[in-house]
Amino acid sequence: MLYPKVCATIEERSINPTDEQAQACLRVCQMLSNYYRDIQLFRFNAQTREVYIFAGDELQIIVSRNGLWRFVDETEL
Repeated sequence: MLYPKVCATIEERSINPTDEQAQACLRVCQMLSNYYRDIQLFRFNAQTREVYIFAGDELQIIVSRNGLWRFVDETEL
């Protein structure tokens, strides 16, 4: 069976989290993995310089530049 050739271009952008932020993201993702939570979205916002992580069906986490992270309360949205 022959498959059609699919080509895609992915735009590469450099993200530059702080060391504290990168380490915190690693710890949070490991914690989520330990509790068998799927990480649905991992996004670095270049404007706010924050990392947004959406896991499972309901967990939303923001990691700030200083490495502190917090759950997003739905009343904030």
